[in-house]
Formats: sequence, structure tokens, C-alpha cells
Amino acid sequence: MGAESHRPSNLRIFILLFLFLNSAYLVTSSGRVRTIDEVIVDLEAESLATHGSTSVPQAVAMNSFYGKIDREGKPQAPYGAAQAALVVPWYVLGRVLRAVVPGIPSAARDLALDAVVTASSATFAALAGALVFLLLARAGIAVGAAAAASLIVSFSTPLFAYSSWFFSEPLTATLLLGAALVLFSEGASVSVSLERAAQAGVLLGVAMWVRPTHLIAVPVFLLAILVRDRSRGLVSACVLAVVAGVFGGAYLLRNQMLFGNFLDFGYPAAAEGGKQLNTFETPLATGLFGFLLSPGKSVVLFAPPLLIALPGIFRLARFDRGLAVLAGIAPISYLVFYARYTQWEGGYSFGPRYLLPVIPLAALGLGPMLEQGGRWIRRLAVAMAVAGFLVQAIGMSTSFLEDQANGSYYDEHWNYRMSYAPLISQSERLIHYLGSDSPAPIGLGFDRWFVFLAKGGVSPATLSCGLLLECFAAMAAGWLLASELRNRARPVAQGPPMIANQPTDGR
Repeated sequence: MGAESHRPSNLRIFILLFLFLNSAYLVTSSGRVRTIDEVIVDLEAESLATHGSTSVPQAVAMNSFYGKIDREGKPQAPYGAAQAALVVPWYVLGRVLRAVVPGIPSAARDLALDAVVTASSATFAALAGALVFLLLARAGIAVGAAAAASLIVSFSTPLFAYSSWFFSEPLTATLLLGAALVLFSEGASVSVSLERAAQAGVLLGVAMWVRPTHLIAVPVFLLAILVRDRSRGLVSACVLAVVAGVFGGAYLLRNQMLFGNFLDFGYPAAAEGGKQLNTFETPLATGLFGFLLSPGKSVVLFAPPLLIALPGIFRLARFDRGLAVLAGIAPISYLVFYARYTQWEGGYSFGPRYLLPVIPLAALGLGPMLEQGGRWIRRLAVAMAVAGFLVQAIGMSTSFLEDQANGSYYDEHWNYRMSYAPLISQSERLIHYLGSDSPAPIGLGFDRWFVFLAKGGVSPATLSCGLLLECFAAMAAGWLLASELRNRARPVAQGPPMIANQPTDGR
């Protein structure tokens, strides 16, 4: 009953967290679409919005096509259409804004549109960060600890960095967390209902339509239901499997219709230098070393709070075994799967890109550690949070693509260089630009939307108004969030205790 009475307040905190994070992420967004993965999805969203088609002839015209020609001779992206479909509202909004907002010259119209489309990642990342709070609060973690864990995940892991770029990982992180929420939001004593299992299946199915590789998350969710509810969860697990299977079957049918083969996902046979990317030829030890110990992709280096969160998963099991299974097994599944992937490094990208969707799940262990740990745990958490924030700030300050497209990232055979150390090279690049008297050309230098668009010719007044609006929204939401958290932390005043059978004056 007590937990139920706090649900409206938890929902208010969730909404305020989302608004604060979204506004803050918009301020720090890069506003740029640069890598081939970003460009292809951007063009796919444009095609969906303007022609109702997933084909991307624009990519061929731009000599930036990555994908495959379908049976009708149309160029198709090698990804599912879910991300492109979900960002269509941002594309439409961008078209409207560039038409009505003054100070955007014709030469910068496409740049302004891309800045709005890229802002979709800020929203998805903000939703993921806020969902961390709601998952922990509904599991029984104290509100203050849950909110602190949410903020640490939001600003001290790659979720922060990727909120500024147009990759799919913030969206899939949100879908995985959303599936966890609908499954396990009713408390550990309540079995997963068939309706909630179906809803989770839909979310996981959409994740597969973002990238089919997210199929690897489905068995982990099934295991989480069975570990949590045992025999009572068997039917619910079957429902989730069937619903997710329908989405997977539809994806295979899409492959058959487009390419004449159920198992042809539309990836080109080879990419740069003739290298085959979508195979599993990387030795497991090599991939594990890269994800755990390399200076350019180590998940420990790029998400330091996980050092505290991982032990907390065992404590999380006392609140909800299902969440603990997700927090512990999903990261291992993604780690082992992508460690064997040929392009395990994630192409041109910052840090362990492919592990980002499960980093917030692993970080759920922060909640019980912050609530139950001693003062030294909290101090260590602060230190790890500061370290993680600095890592993300370095990666976001200048363009990771500028830092990587010079031979330091790939060798002449397009193999990832394990010696690549972006925290050093991008820090040096930042120092260079801070000390430079001449502005960097467009696309180089400081990697923020207002810098980028200013170089593209957008009016300083227009950019200033947009930036001030986002800053004001972040401060207002932050102030309301802090007030709500203070109110929840304030002890409730109680009257004097009642004494049974107390005599009265009329005795």
C-alpha cells in the first residue's frame, strides 16, 4: 500500500527527470549527421516522410550508399525501418522550423533540418535515463538513490555522449528498459501478466526492427521471467516469445520481399577496402580484450560507474530477481556476441558503441549500492561519476570522426588499431582548438550544434534564442525536479501517538 501511494510522485519525478535530461541533452547535441550509419537512416526517414518508401536513392546520388539494391532495383538500407519511422516526427518538425524560423539561409536549410533530426537521440537518451529511475523506484529502491543512479547513468556513461549523435543505440536502450519496466513494474510479489508480456514482446520486436541483432536480448528476457516467477511465468514467457517472434518473422518476410532470401538482411558483401564486416571472424579473446581493456573501447574506461554497479546486481536480486537477471545476463550476452563480430568496434564511433543499449541495464545495480552502501561507497560513486562525466565531455567536445579519419583508428586493411586512445588524442585536439586564434572550418573544431550552424550561416540571433530557450527549459525542469526530490526526502510530520483506553475527563 505504501509503495502504491508513492506512484504518482514517482511518475512526477520521472517526467521531470525526462524534461530536464531532454533539455540538457538538446543543449549539448552535435546537430550533425556524419557517419554512414547516421546518413543512411537520416535519408531513410526522409524517404518515409516524403514518399512513404524505405528506399534511399538520395544516398546513391550523394555517393554515400551503404546497403543493397532490392529486387525492383531500388537501393535499400541494411537496417530495419523502426528508427527511421520513429524519427519521422522530428523530420517533419525540422521542415516546419526551417520554413518559419528567420535567419536560416537557403544554403543552411539542410544543416538545420539535420540538427532537428539529430535531436531525436537527445529525447531517446533522456527517456532511457528517466526509465532507470522509474525501474529502480518501482522495485523498492529509495527515491533519492534511484534518482542519483539515474543521473549518474545519464551523465557519466556513453548514454550522454550518444545523446548528441544520430546513432540507434539510445533508442534501443530505451526499448530494452521499457520492456523491463512493463514486465517488472508491479513489484516482485506480482507475477508477470499476459498483457504485460505481450507489451514487452512488442518493444523487443521494435528493437529487432531497429537492428535485427537485438534478437539476442529476447532469450535473456525470457530467462528473467522464468527465474522471477518460475512455473507461474511459463505462459507469460511463451506470450513474449510469440509476440517477439512475430516481429522477427515479419523481418524475415521483409528480407524475402526485398532481396529474395529470408536470410539476406541487405548488408553489402563488403565495405571499405573490400573487407567483410558482417561476419563473426574476430577471435573471442581479441573482442573481449577490446571491450574490457583497450584504451579506445573499454566499457570500464568509458563507463566507470559500472565498477560500482556490477556488485550491486547481487543486491538488486533481493528487490527483484527478474531485474537482476536482466542487469547481469544481458550485458554478458551482448559482450560475448559482439566480441566475435568482425566489426566489433562499431565502425567510426566513440567508445563501446554496441554495448551502449545494455549499459543502463547493468547500471541498475547502482540503485541498491547507493541506498545500502556506506559512506565510502557513495564517495566512490561520486568519484566514478565525475570520471565518467569527464570521459563523455572529452568525446563530445570535438568530432570523434575528425579524430579517427586520419589513420589512427583503422590500419591500411581497415582493421581497428588497439592502440587508439581517444581520451588522449581528443584532449590534445581540444587543447589545440582552445588555443587557436583562427576558427576551424565547418565540420571541424567544437562539436556542438550552435557552433556548427553558425559556421553554416545561420543567424546568431536565431541560434542565441534557441540556445537560451533550451537552457531555460533545463534550469526550470532541474529546479522543479530538485524541489520534488526535497519534498520526498522531508520526513512526514506526525501527531502525538494515540494511547488505547486513555481515560477522559468524563470518567
